[in-house]
Amino acid sequence: MEAIKETNFSFANQTGFYRGKVRDVYFFEDKIAVVATDRISAFDVVLPRAIPYKGQVLNQIASLFLKATSDIVPNWVLATPDPNLTVGYRCEPFKVEMVIRGYLAGHAWREYKAGKRTLCGVSLPEGLRENDKLPGPIITPTTKADEGHDEDISKEQILAKGLVSEEDYAKLEQYTHALFARGTELAQQQGLILVDTKYEFGKYNGQVYLIDEIHTPDSSRYFYKEGYAERQQQGETQKQLSKEFVRQWLIENGFQGKEGQTVPEMTDDIVNKISERYIELFEVVTGQKLHKMNYNAALDRIENSVKENIFSTKN
Repeated sequence: MEAIKETNFSFANQTGFYRGKVRDVYFFEDKIAVVATDRISAFDVVLPRAIPYKGQVLNQIASLFLKATSDIVPNWVLATPDPNLTVGYRCEPFKVEMVIRGYLAGHAWREYKAGKRTLCGVSLPEGLRENDKLPGPIITPTTKADEGHDEDISKEQILAKGLVSEEDYAKLEQYTHALFARGTELAQQQGLILVDTKYEFGKYNGQVYLIDEIHTPDSSRYFYKEGYAERQQQGETQKQLSKEFVRQWLIENGFQGKEGQTVPEMTDDIVNKISERYIELFEVVTGQKLHKMNYNAALDRIENSVKENIFSTKN
């Protein structure tokens, strides 16, 4: 089975290129073409093997939910002409990611378990267990690092460092809560609980826009609603859909992205299992069947889609 690990296109009128952890971004004056590759990252490290259909899953889930939230906040998308491609406005990103949590899971639980009762300036009550519902959704921002690890940061630190103005941060908070409420509602319709997620924002022509992806397995964590209360009451592991299973596999094999640690071997079996989980997540979250893209001449197809769309989209 093939996968798209990277692209190396060169377009007329291209003004720049950026390779992120999982996306290849081509710049064209006030627009960008973003290719969702099949790369996968965990603990801020790009893993050695790409995962078939992962890019398609991320791109198509993001497209669906960006459309479903466009009444809350304008977003960067102009067109999604290919399973692995989105074309949109080139926004100036804020240097923070807005993480919002409705439950104590993942990183927040690991911090809580280690004894911390304040996360990003937000106080947490005593006596919580892993995956418990929080009294209310909390925003726990992180820095947006160009390289290396994102770091937890508080609202007060963001404002003190001038990373975001007070006026803009108020909008980011408002949008984050509204998006999470909509995401929670959409998840419930599919028998899921939106546990936590992150949103990224930028500015275009002086206006705040929602950018990047939303409500995907890379940016979000979901629990299955059915049986949640019973599993929680009995202290059982929650059945979830997210990238956490990849992180757990790495942790169990001695890797958390720390210096001196080596990524465990990604066998064909592991790669296929990860691919299957991403497809499952797409189908459960969206309620739609994934029509698997054809990898035959996929790079040519994506390259032609950029050429056809980047100059045909209107402001």
